[in-house]
Amino acid sequence: MRGSVLLGKTISHYQIVEKLGGGGMGVVYKAQDIKLERFVALKFLPREVAGDPQALSRFQREAKAASALNHPGICTIYETDEHEGHAFIAMEYLEGVSLREMIGQGPLPIDTLLTLGIEISAALEAAHSRSIVHRDIKPANIFVTALGHTKVLDFGLAKIAAPDVSANEFAEAETLTVVDEQHLTTPGMVVGTVVYMSPEQVRAQPLDARSDLFSFGIVLYQMATGRLPFQGTSTWMVFEAIVKKTPEPPSLLNSEVSPELERIILKALEKDTERRYQRAAEIQSDLQALRRARESGQATAVSPPLRLTRRWKILLAAGALIVLLVAGYFLMPRRPHALNVRDTLVLGEFANSTGDPVFDDTLKQALSIELEQSPFLNVLSDQKVAHTLKLMNRPVTERLTAEVAQEVCQRANSRALLTGTIASVGNRFLIGLRAVECRTGDTLASTQAEAASRDDVLKALDEAGKRMRGKLGESLVSVEKFNKPLEQVTTSSLEALQAFTQARRTQRAKGSADALPYNKLAVELDRNFARAYASLGATYFNLNQSSLAAENYTKAYQLRDRVSERERYYIEGSYFSFVTGELEKADQSFLAWVQAYPGDDVPHTNLSVNYAYLGQYEKAAGEVEEYLRLTPDSVIGYDGLMYQNLALNRLDIAKTAFEQARSRNLDDAPLRANRYSVAFLEGDLPAMAEQVTWAAGKRGVEDLLLSVQSDTEAYYGRLKKADELSSRAVESAKQNDAPETAALWQGNLAIRHAEFGDSAGARRAAAEVLALNPGRDARLIAALAWARAGASIQAQKLGEDLAQQFPVDTMIQGYWLPTIRAALELNRGNPSHAIQLLEAASAYELGGVPQFSPGTMYPVYVRGEAYLNAHHAREAATEFQKMIDHRSLLANFPLSALAHLQLARAFVLADNKAGAQKNYQEFLSLWKDADPDIPVLKAAKGEFARLK
Repeated sequence: MRGSVLLGKTISHYQIVEKLGGGGMGVVYKAQDIKLERFVALKFLPREVAGDPQALSRFQREAKAASALNHPGICTIYETDEHEGHAFIAMEYLEGVSLREMIGQGPLPIDTLLTLGIEISAALEAAHSRSIVHRDIKPANIFVTALGHTKVLDFGLAKIAAPDVSANEFAEAETLTVVDEQHLTTPGMVVGTVVYMSPEQVRAQPLDARSDLFSFGIVLYQMATGRLPFQGTSTWMVFEAIVKKTPEPPSLLNSEVSPELERIILKALEKDTERRYQRAAEIQSDLQALRRARESGQATAVSPPLRLTRRWKILLAAGALIVLLVAGYFLMPRRPHALNVRDTLVLGEFANSTGDPVFDDTLKQALSIELEQSPFLNVLSDQKVAHTLKLMNRPVTERLTAEVAQEVCQRANSRALLTGTIASVGNRFLIGLRAVECRTGDTLASTQAEAASRDDVLKALDEAGKRMRGKLGESLVSVEKFNKPLEQVTTSSLEALQAFTQARRTQRAKGSADALPYNKLAVELDRNFARAYASLGATYFNLNQSSLAAENYTKAYQLRDRVSERERYYIEGSYFSFVTGELEKADQSFLAWVQAYPGDDVPHTNLSVNYAYLGQYEKAAGEVEEYLRLTPDSVIGYDGLMYQNLALNRLDIAKTAFEQARSRNLDDAPLRANRYSVAFLEGDLPAMAEQVTWAAGKRGVEDLLLSVQSDTEAYYGRLKKADELSSRAVESAKQNDAPETAALWQGNLAIRHAEFGDSAGARRAAAEVLALNPGRDARLIAALAWARAGASIQAQKLGEDLAQQFPVDTMIQGYWLPTIRAALELNRGNPSHAIQLLEAASAYELGGVPQFSPGTMYPVYVRGEAYLNAHHAREAATEFQKMIDHRSLLANFPLSALAHLQLARAFVLADNKAGAQKNYQEFLSLWKDADPDIPVLKAAKGEFARLK
């Protein structure tokens, strides 16, 4: 398949742009993905090897192995397909160089080696945890992106680890000609590149993950020394060296190699697999510890032995001159060094002498956006600034004047402080930027720019910021590559930027409800302000108005070319999370964000939310802990920490998180709602009442706690009281101009009437849900309520509309629609079909859907009913017991109480009288003060009486 033939052609939804390269096992093209508007790499199997079954098998294995992995350090596989009989893989398009090219310039700096080594080992750990052994780890298969991060490539030789395969079977199955442009290879040998093989590969023995770790050790050795540890003039000499010889200590080849780094490399190169590292995570941990030691100044290099030669006299004579030169150096005035990638920078206020208040905050915000484009500079985040101000006993909203900013800079252990000035001279404006060392006050860099008019100020600031980035140590290549004009990534309207800046400040100080008017004003002043639309979307999401959130995230996504790369990650991740619902794509964006900007906190909290939707609470807790490590003064982080640990039944940790938040003067409605759930699970009535009292009368807060309290009343069967509280929650949300939130609380009322047997009341309440708001979440709840209340026609129509409107939404397609459709099949008397439909929900049934708080386990409940109707007693009991076992996930949601009644019915069906009596008694005990006319209660009492 010739490149000239394909150039310009459209294959599937990919338009070929250029040929990137090719070899024996693949030809790679750069292509434009027409659907998703992004560049991809297309790898085709060449025509000359397309008929080779082994080559095709390797090609298919590469796609399957890599696509099974979702890790920022592994090249992402999007899909596989065929064109005119030729298989191709669509994969992530990368810009940068291979590790082989970097090593070709000589040994890498030790800090670079450690950074790259940590990332490579993390990627290997991800592959090995899925039982995937790469089997061809070498510098040519490790790519270093333009941002300096690694990607492991080419899983064409990867294999699922199978320790029971014999050596002969392995060798026979995996014999293949390997072509490599640089290193020795031989036709008919086991797969891999000779000089990077493990002893097990050389002996054609079964392989596990430790084989990759030996190959990785060779790569580390080469990174440290610029040389291979095992060499020879023939394949068999290389084989012999790998199996028998001990490599020369790296420190003899590079004096910068410390004893600890040498130990790590040589342990990876142990020929005995039992003495070698057992997991990539162990190498990663040792490399991280070494990097921390270097950063603290504890690690030292090994000095090579002194070897005197006949030139020693010349060297000694030259030494006198060197001493003089060194002395001269220390006597000269010293200029502070530029920043490095580990330094943080505090951004202070602009001194505005123009008399125009529009410049007071906007220029600092604009400069922050300019600097955040840099993958080199680390600007201290607003959250960390707020945390530092608290430690200084100052308000978190205090302006960072020169004096205050200097103290923040020192307390936060930052390296530099960057401040600005703006002055007017006639109609012209002069902008100045100055960076100083935090502790000494020495000037690191300064620059100026002039604007011909007020409208040109942002353009001048853009030029000044660009020059400052270079002066602070960022390479010219990086500055040019990551530098969209400020007017493009923000707005050309100073007034819109002023409103956006005020929204950010208000959000931090008072929360989403108070920030909303400023965000709305920003987009009214500039309809192309992508960043403001994203901020408005986040504000609406925090206020439980998902349709308005989706509307604004969509606008931001449509304008995503008008933001920085960092902001683009956020917008794309949010769009896939909250608009299309494609959680896997969203997580890819957030993981890529983490890798590109490892100091950023936001992707961690977004990943935590998505993992919770999927019921992956351990992963969610890990992400929110990382978020709090980066941003210890964020109430959102403590909200998440409480919620994830509630779901995991770690109530003590959840309570501790609440106390930690309050000790930092952090508070909001979700934090209180989570504390209420902990108190409910512990039977702590005063603590429950405390949270409701705290929320009373608070705008944008009261409605959530009223709805939470209504669930408790319903949990105990006090339906009238529950309805009264729900109605108050609806009215409170309406008064706060939040109709979508009001619809959620009304939907809660409708659901409980359906489950309690009041079908007529449920149908009326569901209709009122849609009257309050016809948004996505309202329709989901109304459809479920109608389905459970027997209004099949209405429920089916809503379900079909939702299926068509959200065809790729993970939770709608995997959680909601299977549950609604199964409920409809129960109405039709088809329990077996209902059980089949709910198979799609099995992966998501523990998920924390945002439409309810806390979880519901609705698919489990409906599946249990289906098994009951199908007379499968044991299976039904298993489902309802699952709900009882996850009581902390359900908390006070009414299905948690009803699960005891349903379990009793399952035991009746199984002729287990004792089990049935026990669960009837537990249910009736919970409902001892219930309203007596509830249909489900009447039925339960009658069933229990007959059982006696």
